[in-house]
Amino acid sequence: MLMNRDRAALCVIDIQDRLLPVIQDGQLILDRTLTLINVARRLAIPVLCSEQYPKGLGPSVASLRKALDESEIFPKTHFSCADEPMIAEALSRSQRKQIVLCGVEAHVCVLQSAMGFQAAGYDVFVVGDVISSRASASVDAAKARLVQAGISVVTLEMVVFEWLGQSGTPEFKDLRGLIT
Repeated sequence: MLMNRDRAALCVIDIQDRLLPVIQDGQLILDRTLTLINVARRLAIPVLCSEQYPKGLGPSVASLRKALDESEIFPKTHFSCADEPMIAEALSRSQRKQIVLCGVEAHVCVLQSAMGFQAAGYDVFVVGDVISSRASASVDAAKARLVQAGISVVTLEMVVFEWLGQSGTPEFKDLRGLIT
């Protein structure tokens, strides 16, 4: 199954002030997340962003908060975004049945969110080159478990080109420079 921009929502998971500095390739993950948000904005794809216990881990990093509307940011205490009532309700209101996930930590909140959304009936896609954890072994274990559970692990480029669907459109011309 391909990702479809008319059916998709993007969920950014827990890229926060006190967590990002200890994440493997944290700046790269942040940069790629901002690319995904830019693409979603251009294609009118809803964006949701979670913050795991922001009192302890701080808010989303400044550049991420700048790219989002306050109404798109949801504090949570559950590890799975799918178990957080405000996030589940916002996704339901969007009437989107595909969810594209990125963020941290791959083996905890990303994994549990992916499995939770899958159990709730969503088609789930985890952007494998836009997730990370404190240890690379945790990322590898998360990706293996996701695949074993039948969840699609995709790349940033796969998301962009599947959402675009074709070249030669105004959107393609606007966005092709974001993919390098």
